[in-house]
Amino acid sequence: MVPSISFVDTLPETVVSRSEIADLPGGAFFEGKWQSADMTLEVRDPEDGFLVGRVCTSTPQDVRRAITHIQRHLELDRWPLRARRQALEKATRLLAEQHVRFANIIAAESSKTITEAEREVCRCIETLRLSAAASSELTGSTLNFEDSLATGNKIGWYSRKPVGIVAAITPFNDPLNLVAHKLGPALIAGNGVILKPSVRTPLSGLALVQLLVEAGVPSGRIAAIVGGPGVAEAVVTDDNIDLISFTGGPQTAERIAAAAGAKKILSELGGNNATIVCADADAAHAADAIVAGAFGVAGQNCLSVQRVYVHTSLYEKVVDRVVRGTQALKAGPKFDRSTDVGPLISDEEARRVEEWVDEAAAAGASIHTGGRRRGSFFEPTVLTGVPAKCRVIRDEVFGPVVSIIPFVDISDAVRAANNSEYGLQAGVFTQSVDLALGIADKLHVGAVVINETSDIRIDSMPFGGFKKSGVGREGVRYAVHEMTEPKNTIVNLAESSSHWPFLGDLSDRATS
Repeated sequence: MVPSISFVDTLPETVVSRSEIADLPGGAFFEGKWQSADMTLEVRDPEDGFLVGRVCTSTPQDVRRAITHIQRHLELDRWPLRARRQALEKATRLLAEQHVRFANIIAAESSKTITEAEREVCRCIETLRLSAAASSELTGSTLNFEDSLATGNKIGWYSRKPVGIVAAITPFNDPLNLVAHKLGPALIAGNGVILKPSVRTPLSGLALVQLLVEAGVPSGRIAAIVGGPGVAEAVVTDDNIDLISFTGGPQTAERIAAAAGAKKILSELGGNNATIVCADADAAHAADAIVAGAFGVAGQNCLSVQRVYVHTSLYEKVVDRVVRGTQALKAGPKFDRSTDVGPLISDEEARRVEEWVDEAAAAGASIHTGGRRRGSFFEPTVLTGVPAKCRVIRDEVFGPVVSIIPFVDISDAVRAANNSEYGLQAGVFTQSVDLALGIADKLHVGAVVINETSDIRIDSMPFGGFKKSGVGREGVRYAVHEMTEPKNTIVNLAESSSHWPFLGDLSDRATS
């Protein structure tokens, strides 16, 4: 019989209750004010269906009004860089002061435990700090006309200018920090921005908009609309949207690109991340890192460890320790600080993961632990012997499932790791610097982490991947460059001093 992960059903009295969450923002924000009409879109806790709050069911007309208002503000009202930096610095301080409130909102509406939610708030504080500091990125350079066929009597320079209005479309799994990764760079760059957060977790993003306005972001520079019939299409197709920054799945990204037309699109589309454990690796360290990297946020993390390739000499040792580490995890209420793994975002998603695991088992895979669903919870699951054709190997699981595969030759492991439509990040465990760098050079991914798994992101680094993992890079300073364009200014100077009468006067005085 497969050992089962224990569920904790009772919520200790010492933890914060969802009912203590106060001061939720309005249901949408546009035309400089909070909207409260048609508050019919429910936000429910995926753990048990508890009603956390309601937001507006909006319309395409609301989207048009929101974008028109931002466009008018961009045309009429100047917001200097110094004021932008100061607003984001104040937002950083306010978020630090309100960290408990924000962590409670995240945990209540999403899959994150309260501990995971607190970590996300800390990261968001850093993202806002980096956004303010990115004011230094908005510089340019002179143009070298002297070494050009077009030299004449010209001088020139370029400076970075905002693209205009940014549409920020964000997912459910990091409902605060991924919003900040779009709004912070867009605002410091001088753009206007309209946020469309996930309908499953909109409250965190709306609360951040509320905080940004309180910090001094002009209400005419920002809008937030959650959902409603035709709303998403209205956002991406509006002619006044200059750039779309989207985090989500490849299929949705393709629909956005088809609908948006000739717009600049930045996209982060997930991963199917591999970790390679070489023969000389520290097996215990690798196994512990795999458990930590596979099951955070119930596996609903684009950096989650999904495929692990282990040299045959360490295979049994790594499998055994990963299984024991997984069995020690506690699944249960998110506000219980002893809980390690919360629910998936919905019963539907939990059933999908269950279907994929059942498919693998039917194809011959072994389930060492986990593999069972209860409502929106799915037990952290360790698989071996999974055929390469199965979806848990081929596609992004986005659930608490890890598959471990043995290898003999390192070239086979690298080839298998690269055999994916995704190319976000990967991990490599080895004591050899030469081997580590050689593998890193051959892996076709956006980042390779040595002696750790793929589950690492520094908010200042260029973040993104190859293949279906996305287009462009996030990471604050890199997003600022993506959300601005260089603008040249060229001056054609006079060809002769006859155009400058005072030069002649100076010459006469010098010889007299």
